[in-house]
Amino acid sequence: MPFSIVIKWSGNEYVVNETHVNEIATIADLKNELYNRTGVLPERQKLIGLKYMNKPATDDVKLENLELKPNSKVMMIGSKEKDIVSVNNEDLIASNQNVLNDLDIPDDIEISVEQCGENLAKIDRRVRDYKVNVFNAPRPGKKLLVLDIDYTLFDHRSVAENALQLMRPYLHEFLAEAYKNYDIIIWSATSMKWIQVKMQELGVETNPNYKIVCYLDSSAMITVNSPTYGVHETKPLGVIWGKYSEYTPKNTIMFDDLRRNFLMNPQNGLKIKPYREALKNCNKDKELYLLSKYLRLIAEREPDFTLLNHRHWQRYLNNSRSNS
Repeated sequence: MPFSIVIKWSGNEYVVNETHVNEIATIADLKNELYNRTGVLPERQKLIGLKYMNKPATDDVKLENLELKPNSKVMMIGSKEKDIVSVNNEDLIASNQNVLNDLDIPDDIEISVEQCGENLAKIDRRVRDYKVNVFNAPRPGKKLLVLDIDYTLFDHRSVAENALQLMRPYLHEFLAEAYKNYDIIIWSATSMKWIQVKMQELGVETNPNYKIVCYLDSSAMITVNSPTYGVHETKPLGVIWGKYSEYTPKNTIMFDDLRRNFLMNPQNGLKIKPYREALKNCNKDKELYLLSKYLRLIAEREPDFTLLNHRHWQRYLNNSRSNS
């Protein structure tokens, strides 16, 4: 029976089908084919989501036994030898330049779309139709922290031997500290499948020191149109507020590396510094460590988050130190 599988690696997709490897071939044969395509040695490849008898599939498992659906997508983690050896050289820096200017709206440009009737109607439809799988119920009296994944908690473009090397420093400490005052929702502009894979690989789902209320994926987003910048996908917090009365504009904050993702709720969004080039920056990035302090302070001191300017969160921290 013909088969096809799509491997996602380093921002690219590689289609492998029966013209490349025979269906009775093993995962080891698949890895050899991927080595020919990507240059990542088979022993450095980790294919996320391939299971056999409800366990991660080993290299000797035949592809036909994986019961893959047509055009199944699988994430590969792994590095080329030259990237491992020269992680700090100029070639690696240059290779990442193409993602340094992700399309976004400049910080000094104000766009008023949050009161547009068409956009509010879209939010109402998401509140009505979008199905949420709640892992842990909202806790009375807690504020809400909404977190993006890619470039916020995880460098999804760089290559590494395992997902933990791409995890932003202090991630688990940050989530554990935030959980004392906040319920946590993960909202990514990807599919639910990839959210689950990333959260499993990073150990977020099983960490005993905090709990996640739910995941929201790209289906919960809406499109908004501005005369100057055109059409954008955005994450309207009104979807969450419409589903859970515990959360309001006054007690919600959202971290995202793209300002356009909180166009519908600008007073609740904090644009976090993107976490890129993980292997180079893992020992220098302290964004989550510092932001955990900011979250604690405003939870203790501020009854209405909409009165804060989150662009100046570092100034808020510095002023708090000066006054203490």
